Amino acid sequence: MSVEEEKSAHTATLVAPTDAARTRALAGERTRPGGWSGVHGGGAPVGRHTIAGMTDSPTTSAQPAGQTLDDMRSMAEGTLLERMQIEMTEVSPERLVATMPVAGNTQPYGLLHGGASVVLAETLGSIGAQIHAGPGRVAVGLDINATHHRAARTGVVTGTATLLSAGRTLVSYDVVVTDEDGRRVCTSRITCLLRDAAPGA
Repeated sequence: MSVEEEKSAHTATLVAPTDAARTRALAGERTRPGGWSGVHGGGAPVGRHTIAGMTDSPTTSAQPAGQTLDDMRSMAEGTLLERMQIEMTEVSPERLVATMPVAGNTQPYGLLHGGASVVLAETLGSIGAQIHAGPGRVAVGLDINATHHRAARTGVVTGTATLLSAGRTLVSYDVVVTDEDGRRVCTSRITCLLRDAAPGA
């Protein structure tokens, strides 16, 4: 069985909630001439794409473009991202940023759970990969790894994904998670496979 066949069932919508006031501020600050509100960067706007994580949801194709961070907020209702309070603050093909509170995302000893950092990293990398995939294609998680450097006990952590490589079939991002003092908490790398959406999806 090929990698694409093995990954055909592994898709999920990954978007994050964002504060309404923050959305309005971003819309005002990041509207580009000829572009769109709330999301910045080159190429096409971020739409209601199917962002593929390593889950077992059915595959669906990308939806029409032109959506904003406010749309992402509504799409996150009832998802893991809403429960973890992950908020997208910047989205472009080359760089994505999101925040996540430590409170509610800890392990039993009161420290930020390492898995929470990985969820944050995969959220950013999967959304970025779907931007590159574009309409009619989907991005599926192929590999993710993480190194945990230091503990975070309070406050908010910030994940910043930077594009490492983008081709027709593979996209990789380097993701750095930092605490409120800018200290590195985690370093992750995620690679997604880009494939055509299932016919009729």
